[in-house]
Amino acid sequence: MTENEKAFPRSVSNSGQYGMTLRDYFASKAMQGLLSGLLADGMDLGWSDVATNAYQMADAMMKAREA
Repeated sequence: MTENEKAFPRSVSNSGQYGMTLRDYFASKAMQGLLSGLLADGMDLGWSDVATNAYQMADAMMKAREA
C-alpha cells in the first residue's frame, strides 16, 4: 500500500489509474468528523489547523493499514 493508492481506482488504458488517493479520502472523512464536532461544540479553529489535523488522522489510518 502506498500513499498514492487510489480510493476509487478505475483503469484507464495506457495511463494507469486515476481518482482520489486513499490518503485524501481518509482525510476528507476525518475533516468531516472534525468539523461536525467542532461546529456542534461552538469551537473556532482555523481552517489550516483543521486540515492539518485531518491529514494527521489520515496518516495514522494509512499506517494502521500496514499492520
